[in-house]
Amino acid sequence: QVQLVESGGSSVQTGGSLRLSCASSVYRPGSYCMGWFRQAPGKEREGVAGVSRTGIITYAASVKGRFTISEDNTKNILYLQMTGLKPEDTAMYYCAADRRYDCFRGADYWGQGTQVTISS
Repeated sequence: QVQLVESGGSSVQTGGSLRLSCASSVYRPGSYCMGWFRQAPGKEREGVAGVSRTGIITYAASVKGRFTISEDNTKNILYLQMTGLKPEDTAMYYCAADRRYDCFRGADYWGQGTQVTISS
């Protein structure tokens, strides 16, 4: 069983920055893919950024150039650095993990989520 705990969500103004963290109970490299997803009210969940089992990084087109996914494998923490935030980035952000190669489109293990709200 993989446990994931997100933190770092907050309310910021347009153009601001936030860094989300996801503490994982497992060591990722070579064993798990991990990723960040988000879901806004009334919308489907979407993949934001992911890292494959071998470390290949993928971003959604809507966040490329503004968001950066990274990890500290000594602490089993996955980060999502978000800059140039827009109101449309407002959503609940979830961390996810899976044993498949690439979990950008879905995963079996999920955190509880952290709320990001961007005001104009």
